[in-house]
Amino acid sequence: MDLYTKLDVLNQIYKIYDAATESLEVACQKYCSTCCTRNVTMTSLEGYKIADHLIENSKSELFKKIKAKSYKKRFQPKITTNKIADLCIQGKEIPDEEIDSSWGSCPLLINDECPIYMVRPFNCRCMVSKTNCVDKAEMDPFVLTVNNVFLQYIEHIDQHGFSGNLTDVLLFMESKDNMKSYIMEVLKNPGKELIKNLPMSILFIPPEHRQQIKPIINSLQTIF
Repeated sequence: MDLYTKLDVLNQIYKIYDAATESLEVACQKYCSTCCTRNVTMTSLEGYKIADHLIENSKSELFKKIKAKSYKKRFQPKITTNKIADLCIQGKEIPDEEIDSSWGSCPLLINDECPIYMVRPFNCRCMVSKTNCVDKAEMDPFVLTVNNVFLQYIEHIDQHGFSGNLTDVLLFMESKDNMKSYIMEVLKNPGKELIKNLPMSILFIPPEHRQQIKPIINSLQTIF
């Protein structure tokens, strides 16, 4: 699967998610940025899509905005979603991850608005709460299961790539050489901040959600 096929599949995955969740009653609205923290993660495929959007739309100055705040603490995952699924099935321990919303807001935010909203990564798209996040976010357990399944599929199509914090992925993709290496699938060691993606070996779905999620899985399977 070449890059442009992957990007097309990614866009179709986003559309399937939108269709699957459009009936949800959520408190999210414009200028609601409580969940827009420094802890958002993404795949290199999503990073490429965003970086290309910034370059093509004369928004490259946003790379400087990200870099200016790159000294701040942020969530940097140790393992990917598909690795977590593998460990769970094998009955192995999942490593502890340090994450704290008090580390601050997303470096891209401008007056509580997202300048990359149309191309935002899935981890932003799937943050939906039934209540105002200023107090406490409330997500339906089934929605959490759906989100994890979509994360697994997105990682799967980018299995030759990497994942990491939004800051680390976008600063990596700022380099034309890195973007070219990514297109050619010759990235071997992108740095300690990024972790290798894995193919999906099993979908981690709780028994109580397996019947309800079948139509969504069927929709996803049609694009592979």
